[in-house]
Amino acid sequence: QVQLVESGGGLVQPGGSLRLSCAASGFTFRDYAMSWYRQAPGKERELVASITSAGGITNWADSVKGRFTISRDNAKSTVYLQMNSLTPEDTAVYYCNARAYVISVGAMEYWGKGTVVTVSS
Repeated sequence: QVQLVESGGGLVQPGGSLRLSCAASGFTFRDYAMSWYRQAPGKERELVASITSAGGITNWADSVKGRFTISRDNAKSTVYLQMNSLTPEDTAVYYCNARAYVISVGAMEYWGKGTVVTVSS
């Protein structure tokens, strides 16, 4: 049973911080690249940041560079997104994604159901 369960979302004031967590189970977490996406109402889903199985990081969205940090803890099968200096434009549903190329199977991809982040006074 594959599961990606996001948590840590909620209501936060502008300038505040949140740490999102994504707990993974049902697959070999350490072999998968992990990403955070987000989707605001009426907009397309946006890739925010990724971390490879080896720990290499890419910050995809220019708007979050210097404010968001992705990390992973393979011992806990968990990926995190530390979000600082939040603005109302960060309001979105944040989704956890796992992706790998599995030998003899091909590309494998899993999604969480999302956690809502609302930045408002």
